[in-house]
Amino acid sequence: MKITDIMKERMSLSFEVFPPKMEQPLEPLLETIEDLYKFKPDFISCTYGAGGTNAGRNVEICKYIEEGKKSIPVTHYTCIGNQKDNIKDDMRNYLDLGIDHILAMRGDFPKGWTETRGDFDYANELVKFIRENFPEFQIAIAANPEKHIQSPSFDSDIAHLRNKQDMGGDLIMTQLCYDVDHYEWWVDRIRKAGIHLPIDVGVMPVLSKDPTIRMAVSNGSAVPRELAEVIGKYGDNPEDFKKAGKEYTVNLIHKFMTAGIDGLHIYTLNKSQDVTDILHAAGFPSY
Repeated sequence: MKITDIMKERMSLSFEVFPPKMEQPLEPLLETIEDLYKFKPDFISCTYGAGGTNAGRNVEICKYIEEGKKSIPVTHYTCIGNQKDNIKDDMRNYLDLGIDHILAMRGDFPKGWTETRGDFDYANELVKFIRENFPEFQIAIAANPEKHIQSPSFDSDIAHLRNKQDMGGDLIMTQLCYDVDHYEWWVDRIRKAGIHLPIDVGVMPVLSKDPTIRMAVSNGSAVPRELAEVIGKYGDNPEDFKKAGKEYTVNLIHKFMTAGIDGLHIYTLNKSQDVTDILHAAGFPSY
């Protein structure tokens, strides 16, 4: 079954994980994935590092998920350093492994890079290439409800999103966003622009002060007053901050669900116990 078929029936639940460094063991992450299966996630996406670092481990993890038959694996894939020939090889390899869902992105430039150093400069080109050469794939496209930090305007950002849809995107996966009111404004804007794809909303759990601030700032995301109060009140006490941050994340999930999202995508940070606490508090059963 395709993710979009699931979204037509109900709100999907999914997770993002990231591979460990090559010198680190893979088993802890595999144990984390097994633990997350208790929520019966519809899919699990797996990242890899800038410039393709850890790409091999990304394949290992997606293969593990596919072979377990408990969830759909979704691989991330970027334009960074990728030429058409190796993209074709990678796509064939994924399909041979039974992996037919992909999040196609431009990707972040590695330190010191000012261009992709590949055959494609923008995600819409990669989406078009995959759609034309490998129609078996269901293609997710990335979006930032608060605008990509490098985009000069919302109009420009939405136009690029429309282009990725028209080149063959099947669903939208969003960057983190703590401002639900703004998210609803953004949805209204993109719908008026003719973007009709279902939206899978990314939620970054609030667990530690510095990573929360760093992730928001690096993505140009707002820190709403409610979250700023959590940071101000509990920022000097990691234990109290995590407790308040989990409560904030539960409320954030409820607000997004009330807004009528098509899918909820939790950036797990590879921390299954914290994710378990949040989802149980939000009313999601485990099996």
